[in-house]
Amino acid sequence: MEKYQCNVCGYIYDPAQGDPDQGYPPGTAFEALPNDWTCPVCGAAKSEFSPVKG
Repeated sequence: MEKYQCNVCGYIYDPAQGDPDQGYPPGTAFEALPNDWTCPVCGAAKSEFSPVKG
């Protein structure tokens, strides 16, 4: 599963960690997050994330 980075604040969404504070357990792929999911650091929209290269 690919990691994604917030283009606004630089937060990295790591599927291995998920986002338990928002109810998404470890193992949740970025693609599986709902479209209304937001960055847990700055609140940016999911559309503001880009795949991490490498």
